[in-house]
Amino acid sequence: MVISEDLMLPSREPVMLLDPDGRPTADDPAALPAADDLLRGLAGMVTARRFNEQASVLVRQGRLAVYPSSYGQEACQVAAAQVLTEEDWLFPTYRDTAAAVARGVDPVEVLGLLKGDWHSGYDPYERRVAPLATPLATQLPHAVGVAHAARLRGESAVVLAMCGDGATSEGDFHEALNFAAVFRAPVVFFVQNNQYAISVPLSRQTVAPSLAHKGVGYGVPGEQVDGNDLAALLSVLSAAVGRARAGEGPQLVEGRTYRMQAHTNADDATRYRGDDEVAAWAAKDPLLRLDAYLRGAGLLDDARAAAHADAAERLARHTRDGLNIDVVPDPEDLFRFVYSKPTPQLVEQLALVQDELSRDEPSRDEPGRDEPSREDAP
Repeated sequence: MVISEDLMLPSREPVMLLDPDGRPTADDPAALPAADDLLRGLAGMVTARRFNEQASVLVRQGRLAVYPSSYGQEACQVAAAQVLTEEDWLFPTYRDTAAAVARGVDPVEVLGLLKGDWHSGYDPYERRVAPLATPLATQLPHAVGVAHAARLRGESAVVLAMCGDGATSEGDFHEALNFAAVFRAPVVFFVQNNQYAISVPLSRQTVAPSLAHKGVGYGVPGEQVDGNDLAALLSVLSAAVGRARAGEGPQLVEGRTYRMQAHTNADDATRYRGDDEVAAWAAKDPLLRLDAYLRGAGLLDDARAAAHADAAERLARHTRDGLNIDVVPDPEDLFRFVYSKPTPQLVEQLALVQDELSRDEPSRDEPGRDEPSREDAP
Protein backbone atom coordinates (compact mmCIF):
# COMPACT_ATOMS: atom_id res chain seq x y z
CA MET A 1 0.00 0.00 0.00
CA VAL A 2 1.43 3.37 -1.07
CA ILE A 3 0.50 6.33 1.14
CA SER A 4 -0.09 9.69 -0.52
CA GLU A 5 2.67 12.19 0.21
CA ASP A 6 0.07 14.75 1.28
CA LEU A 7 -1.19 12.36 3.95
CA MET A 8 2.32 11.88 5.31
CA LEU A 9 3.17 15.56 5.74
CA PRO A 10 2.54 17.09 9.17
CA SER A 11 0.67 20.33 9.77
CA ARG A 12 2.65 23.46 9.00
CA GLU A 13 2.41 24.47 12.65
CA PRO A 14 2.11 22.23 15.72
CA VAL A 15 -1.50 21.34 16.46
CA MET A 16 -2.77 23.47 19.37
CA LEU A 17 -6.21 23.34 20.97
CA LEU A 18 -5.48 25.49 24.04
CA ASP A 19 -3.18 28.50 23.88
CA PRO A 20 -0.66 29.20 26.68
CA ASP A 21 -3.32 31.19 28.56
CA GLY A 22 -5.78 28.30 28.44
CA ARG A 23 -8.03 29.76 25.75
CA PRO A 24 -9.47 27.39 23.11
CA THR A 25 -7.99 28.03 19.68
CA ALA A 26 -11.05 26.65 17.84
CA ASP A 27 -14.56 28.07 17.88
CA ASP A 28 -16.08 24.60 18.04
CA PRO A 29 -15.97 23.18 21.62
CA ALA A 30 -16.32 19.70 20.13
CA ALA A 31 -12.73 19.99 18.91
CA LEU A 32 -11.57 19.48 22.51
CA PRO A 33 -11.42 16.08 24.22
CA ALA A 34 -14.17 15.22 26.69
CA ALA A 35 -14.15 17.07 30.00
CA ASP A 36 -13.59 13.85 31.96
CA ASP A 37 -10.50 13.09 29.89
CA LEU A 38 -9.12 16.58 30.50
CA LEU A 39 -9.77 16.37 34.24
CA ARG A 40 -8.12 12.96 34.37
CA GLY A 41 -5.18 14.41 32.45
CA LEU A 42 -4.81 17.35 34.83
CA ALA A 43 -4.85 15.02 37.84
CA GLY A 44 -2.17 12.93 36.15
CA MET A 45 -0.01 15.98 35.46
CA VAL A 46 -0.28 17.22 39.04
CA THR A 47 0.86 13.79 40.22
CA ALA A 48 3.64 13.67 37.62
CA ARG A 49 5.03 17.02 38.69
CA ARG A 50 4.97 16.08 42.37
CA PHE A 51 6.68 12.80 41.45
CA ASN A 52 9.41 14.71 39.60
CA GLU A 53 9.93 16.99 42.59
CA GLN A 54 10.10 14.06 45.02
CA ALA A 55 12.53 12.10 42.86
CA SER A 56 14.83 15.11 42.60
CA VAL A 57 14.87 15.41 46.39
CA LEU A 58 15.69 11.71 46.71
CA VAL A 59 18.76 12.26 44.53
CA ARG A 60 20.01 14.97 46.87
CA GLN A 61 19.42 12.65 49.81
CA GLY A 62 21.51 9.93 48.18
CA ARG A 63 18.58 7.55 47.67
CA LEU A 64 18.80 7.74 43.88
CA ALA A 65 22.01 7.60 41.89
CA VAL A 66 20.66 9.88 39.18
CA TYR A 67 17.34 11.33 38.04
CA PRO A 68 16.50 12.69 34.57
CA SER A 69 13.55 14.94 35.33
CA SER A 70 10.57 15.37 33.00
CA TYR A 71 9.52 18.57 34.80
CA GLY A 72 7.75 20.68 32.17
CA GLN A 73 7.05 17.67 29.97
CA GLU A 74 4.20 16.32 32.11
CA ALA A 75 1.60 16.75 29.38
CA CYS A 76 3.55 14.45 27.05
CA GLN A 77 4.13 11.95 29.84
CA VAL A 78 0.51 11.71 30.92
CA ALA A 79 -1.02 11.81 27.43
CA ALA A 80 1.22 8.96 26.25
CA ALA A 81 -0.17 6.69 28.97
CA GLN A 82 -3.72 7.94 28.80
CA VAL A 83 -4.35 7.17 25.13
CA LEU A 84 -3.48 3.47 25.56
CA THR A 85 -5.73 0.56 26.50
CA GLU A 86 -4.74 -2.24 28.86
CA GLU A 87 -3.71 -4.48 25.95
CA ASP A 88 -1.35 -1.86 24.48
CA TRP A 89 2.37 -1.50 25.23
CA LEU A 90 4.40 1.53 26.30
CA PHE A 91 8.13 1.67 25.54
CA PRO A 92 9.69 4.47 27.63
CA THR A 93 13.11 6.08 27.80
CA TYR A 94 15.06 6.85 30.97
CA ARG A 95 13.25 10.23 31.20
CA ASP A 96 9.76 8.74 30.95
CA THR A 97 9.37 7.63 34.56
CA ALA A 98 6.26 9.79 34.96
CA ALA A 99 4.68 8.07 31.94
CA ALA A 100 5.32 4.67 33.52
CA VAL A 101 3.74 5.88 36.76
CA ALA A 102 0.75 7.23 34.83
CA ARG A 103 0.45 3.80 33.23
CA GLY A 104 0.04 2.30 36.71
CA VAL A 105 3.52 1.04 37.56
CA ASP A 106 4.47 1.41 41.23
CA PRO A 107 6.65 4.57 41.45
CA VAL A 108 9.07 2.85 43.82
CA GLU A 109 9.62 0.12 41.24
CA VAL A 110 9.88 2.67 38.43
CA LEU A 111 12.84 4.28 40.20
CA GLY A 112 14.54 0.94 40.88
CA LEU A 113 16.83 1.26 37.88
CA LEU A 114 17.83 4.82 38.79
CA LYS A 115 18.49 3.72 42.34
CA GLY A 116 20.95 1.12 41.08
CA ASP A 117 18.94 -2.03 41.63
CA TRP A 118 19.88 -5.12 39.67
CA HIS A 119 17.09 -5.10 37.05
CA SER A 120 14.46 -2.79 35.57
CA GLY A 121 12.66 -2.67 38.90
CA TYR A 122 9.26 -3.85 37.72
CA ASP A 123 7.56 -6.64 35.80
CA PRO A 124 7.13 -5.33 32.22
CA TYR A 125 4.23 -7.70 31.57
CA GLU A 126 2.10 -6.58 34.52
CA ARG A 127 1.28 -3.17 33.01
CA ARG A 128 2.75 -3.75 29.57
CA VAL A 129 5.50 -1.19 30.12
CA ALA A 130 8.92 -2.12 28.76
CA PRO A 131 12.00 -1.41 30.91
CA LEU A 132 13.29 2.16 30.91
CA ALA A 133 15.83 2.47 28.09
CA THR A 134 18.97 4.45 28.83
CA PRO A 135 20.82 4.06 25.48
CA LEU A 136 19.25 6.40 22.92
CA ALA A 137 16.71 4.82 20.56
CA THR A 138 17.64 1.20 21.24
CA GLN A 139 14.11 0.52 22.51
CA LEU A 140 12.52 1.59 19.21
CA PRO A 141 13.39 -1.56 17.19
CA HIS A 142 12.25 -3.61 20.20
CA ALA A 143 8.92 -1.75 20.15
CA VAL A 144 8.51 -2.47 16.46
CA GLY A 145 9.20 -6.15 17.08
CA VAL A 146 6.52 -6.34 19.76
CA ALA A 147 4.05 -4.52 17.51
CA HIS A 148 4.85 -6.79 14.55
CA ALA A 149 4.42 -9.88 16.72
CA ALA A 150 1.04 -8.63 17.94
CA ARG A 151 -0.09 -8.14 14.35
CA LEU A 152 1.06 -11.64 13.36
CA ARG A 153 -0.93 -13.07 16.26
CA GLY A 154 -4.03 -11.21 15.17
CA GLU A 155 -4.11 -9.04 18.29
CA SER A 156 -5.36 -5.46 18.28
CA ALA A 157 -2.59 -4.17 20.57
CA VAL A 158 -0.74 -0.98 19.65
CA VAL A 159 2.75 -0.06 20.85
CA LEU A 160 3.58 3.54 21.73
CA ALA A 161 7.34 4.08 21.64
CA MET A 162 8.74 7.21 23.25
CA CYS A 163 12.02 8.95 22.47
CA GLY A 164 13.59 12.39 22.51
CA ASP A 165 14.82 14.71 19.79
CA GLY A 166 18.39 13.47 20.21
CA ALA A 167 17.27 9.92 19.50
CA THR A 168 16.13 10.91 15.99
CA SER A 169 19.81 11.23 15.04
CA GLU A 170 20.50 7.62 15.99
CA GLY A 171 20.53 4.77 13.48
CA ASP A 172 18.08 2.73 15.58
CA PHE A 173 15.43 5.42 15.04
CA HIS A 174 15.68 5.21 11.27
CA GLU A 175 15.89 1.43 11.19
CA ALA A 176 12.82 1.19 13.41
CA LEU A 177 10.78 3.50 11.17
CA ASN A 178 11.79 1.63 8.04
CA PHE A 179 11.08 -1.83 9.48
CA ALA A 180 7.75 -0.67 10.93
CA ALA A 181 6.66 0.84 7.62
CA VAL A 182 7.61 -2.18 5.51
CA PHE A 183 5.79 -4.59 7.84
CA ARG A 184 2.97 -2.16 8.68
CA ALA A 185 3.55 -2.65 12.38
CA PRO A 186 0.95 -1.00 14.67
CA VAL A 187 3.39 1.28 16.46
CA VAL A 188 3.24 5.00 17.24
CA PHE A 189 6.61 6.73 17.51
CA PHE A 190 6.24 9.64 19.93
CA VAL A 191 9.16 12.07 19.87
CA GLN A 192 9.29 14.46 22.82
CA ASN A 193 11.21 17.33 21.29
CA ASN A 194 12.40 19.13 24.43
CA GLN A 195 14.80 21.24 22.35
CA TYR A 196 18.06 19.74 23.62
CA ALA A 197 20.02 16.51 23.29
CA ILE A 198 21.74 17.04 26.63
CA SER A 199 23.50 20.31 25.70
CA VAL A 200 23.08 20.21 21.91
CA PRO A 201 20.22 22.46 20.73
CA LEU A 202 17.81 21.25 18.06
CA SER A 203 19.31 23.67 15.51
CA ARG A 204 22.60 21.75 15.70
CA GLN A 205 20.89 18.36 15.34
CA THR A 206 18.81 18.71 12.18
CA VAL A 207 17.80 21.06 9.37
CA ALA A 208 14.49 19.28 8.71
CA PRO A 209 11.39 21.53 8.87
CA SER A 210 10.28 19.43 11.84
CA LEU A 211 11.13 16.07 13.32
CA ALA A 212 7.68 14.89 12.20
CA HIS A 213 8.86 15.34 8.60
CA LYS A 214 11.39 12.55 9.10
CA GLY A 215 8.69 9.95 8.59
CA VAL A 216 8.15 10.92 4.95
CA GLY A 217 11.25 9.13 3.70
CA TYR A 218 10.00 5.87 5.18
CA GLY A 219 6.36 6.16 4.22
CA VAL A 220 5.29 6.93 7.79
CA PRO A 221 2.68 9.67 8.31
CA GLY A 222 3.86 12.39 10.69
CA GLU A 223 2.22 15.08 12.78
CA GLN A 224 3.54 17.78 15.09
CA VAL A 225 1.68 18.95 18.16
CA ASP A 226 2.17 21.45 20.96
CA GLY A 227 3.69 19.22 23.61
CA ASN A 228 2.56 21.53 26.43
CA ASP A 229 -1.10 21.33 25.39
CA LEU A 230 -2.61 18.21 26.93
CA ALA A 231 -5.85 18.63 24.98
CA ALA A 232 -4.00 18.66 21.65
CA LEU A 233 -1.79 15.76 22.70
CA LEU A 234 -4.78 13.60 23.63
CA SER A 235 -6.42 14.43 20.30
CA VAL A 236 -3.38 13.82 18.09
CA LEU A 237 -2.04 10.76 19.92
CA SER A 238 -5.49 9.16 20.16
CA ALA A 239 -5.95 9.59 16.43
CA ALA A 240 -2.50 8.10 15.74
CA VAL A 241 -3.18 5.11 18.00
CA GLY A 242 -6.53 4.63 16.31
CA ARG A 243 -4.99 4.58 12.83
CA ALA A 244 -2.31 2.12 13.92
CA ARG A 245 -4.95 -0.12 15.50
CA ALA A 246 -7.06 0.03 12.34
CA GLY A 247 -4.21 -1.44 10.28
CA GLU A 248 -2.93 1.79 8.74
CA GLY A 249 0.63 1.10 9.83
CA PRO A 250 3.09 3.10 11.96
CA GLN A 251 2.60 6.73 12.88
CA LEU A 252 5.08 9.44 13.90
CA VAL A 253 4.13 12.23 16.31
CA GLU A 254 6.42 15.04 17.43
CA GLY A 255 5.50 16.87 20.63
CA ARG A 256 7.13 20.30 20.93
CA THR A 257 7.92 20.76 24.60
CA TYR A 258 10.77 21.86 26.86
CA ARG A 259 12.99 20.34 29.52
CA MET A 260 12.61 22.90 32.30
CA GLN A 261 15.30 21.41 34.50
CA ALA A 262 18.81 20.12 33.81
CA HIS A 263 19.40 16.97 31.78
CA THR A 264 20.11 15.13 35.05
CA ASN A 265 21.39 16.11 38.48
CA ALA A 266 24.92 15.79 37.00
CA ASP A 267 24.27 18.51 34.40
CA ASP A 268 24.70 22.28 34.58
CA ALA A 269 22.12 23.62 32.12
CA THR A 270 23.26 27.24 32.63
CA ARG A 271 26.31 26.45 30.50
CA TYR A 272 24.26 26.16 27.32
CA ARG A 273 20.98 28.05 27.78
CA GLY A 274 19.92 31.35 29.32
CA ASP A 275 17.35 32.34 31.90
CA ASP A 276 15.29 34.24 29.32
CA GLU A 277 14.80 31.10 27.28
CA VAL A 278 13.71 29.09 30.30
CA ALA A 279 11.35 31.86 31.42
CA ALA A 280 9.70 31.98 27.99
CA TRP A 281 8.91 28.28 28.21
CA ALA A 282 7.80 28.55 31.84
CA ALA A 283 5.03 30.83 30.59
CA LYS A 284 3.78 27.87 28.53
CA ASP A 285 3.56 25.56 31.55
CA PRO A 286 1.24 22.64 30.64
CA LEU A 287 -0.32 22.43 34.11
CA LEU A 288 -1.16 26.13 34.31
CA ARG A 289 -2.57 26.08 30.79
CA LEU A 290 -5.04 23.26 31.39
CA ASP A 291 -5.89 24.50 34.89
CA ALA A 292 -6.82 27.91 33.46
CA TYR A 293 -9.07 26.38 30.79
CA LEU A 294 -10.87 24.02 33.18
CA ARG A 295 -11.49 26.77 35.73
CA GLY A 296 -12.72 29.12 33.03
CA ALA A 297 -15.10 26.45 31.74
CA GLY A 298 -16.44 25.84 35.24
CA LEU A 299 -15.07 22.28 35.29
CA LEU A 300 -12.50 22.75 38.05
CA ASP A 301 -12.86 24.28 41.50
CA ASP A 302 -10.61 24.55 44.54
CA ALA A 303 -12.02 21.39 46.12
CA ARG A 304 -11.24 19.23 43.10
CA ALA A 305 -7.81 20.84 42.73
CA ALA A 306 -7.10 20.07 46.38
CA ALA A 307 -8.12 16.45 45.82
CA HIS A 308 -5.63 16.26 42.93
CA ALA A 309 -2.89 17.68 45.16
CA ASP A 310 -3.73 15.25 47.97
CA ALA A 311 -3.53 12.27 45.62
CA ALA A 312 -0.18 13.50 44.32
CA GLU A 313 1.12 13.91 47.86
CA ARG A 314 0.08 10.38 48.77
CA LEU A 315 2.04 9.04 45.81
CA ALA A 316 5.04 11.16 46.77
CA ARG A 317 4.88 9.81 50.33
CA HIS A 318 4.67 6.24 49.05
CA THR A 319 7.67 6.90 46.79
CA ARG A 320 9.67 8.48 49.61
CA ASP A 321 8.89 5.70 52.06
CA GLY A 322 9.72 2.98 49.54
CA LEU A 323 13.04 4.50 48.52
CA ASN A 324 14.07 5.04 52.14
CA ILE A 325 14.14 1.31 52.82
CA ASP A 326 17.62 -0.19 52.77
CA VAL A 327 17.68 -3.36 50.69
CA VAL A 328 20.40 -5.97 51.27
CA PRO A 329 21.44 -7.13 47.80
CA ASP A 330 22.11 -10.75 47.01
CA PRO A 331 25.10 -10.96 44.63
CA GLU A 332 23.84 -14.28 43.28
CA ASP A 333 20.90 -12.44 41.72
CA LEU A 334 23.37 -11.34 39.03
CA PHE A 335 23.31 -14.90 37.71
CA ARG A 336 19.94 -16.20 38.86
CA PHE A 337 17.70 -14.64 36.21
CA VAL A 338 19.87 -14.41 33.10
CA TYR A 339 18.83 -17.71 31.52
CA SER A 340 16.28 -20.33 32.55
CA LYS A 341 19.13 -22.84 32.25
CA PRO A 342 22.47 -21.24 33.20
CA THR A 343 25.25 -21.45 30.65
CA PRO A 344 28.59 -23.07 31.62
CA GLN A 345 30.13 -19.61 31.73
CA LEU A 346 27.51 -18.36 34.18
CA VAL A 347 27.96 -21.42 36.37
CA GLU A 348 31.69 -20.80 36.46
CA GLN A 349 31.26 -17.10 37.25
CA LEU A 350 28.76 -17.87 40.01
CA ALA A 351 31.19 -20.32 41.58
CA LEU A 352 33.89 -17.64 41.58
CA VAL A 353 31.57 -15.16 43.31
CA GLN A 354 30.47 -17.74 45.87
CA ASP A 355 34.12 -18.50 46.61
CA GLU A 356 34.89 -14.81 47.12
CA LEU A 357 31.89 -14.40 49.40
CA SER A 358 32.88 -17.42 51.48
CA ARG A 359 36.34 -15.92 52.01
CA ASP A 360 34.76 -12.72 53.34
CA GLU A 361 32.60 -14.54 55.90
CA PRO A 362 34.00 -14.64 59.48
CA SER A 363 35.21 -18.00 60.78
CA ARG A 364 33.33 -19.78 63.56
CA ASP A 365 35.93 -18.64 66.09
CA GLU A 366 35.84 -14.99 65.06
CA PRO A 367 33.65 -12.39 66.79
CA GLY A 368 30.42 -11.70 64.93
CA ARG A 369 29.98 -15.26 63.72
CA ASP A 370 26.54 -15.41 65.31
CA GLU A 371 25.35 -12.29 63.46
CA PRO A 372 22.44 -12.80 61.03
CA SER A 373 23.37 -14.11 57.61
CA ARG A 374 22.24 -12.53 54.34
CA GLU A 375 19.32 -14.92 54.28
CA ASP A 376 18.29 -13.78 57.77
CA ALA A 377 18.56 -10.08 56.99
CA PRO A 378 15.24 -8.19 56.78
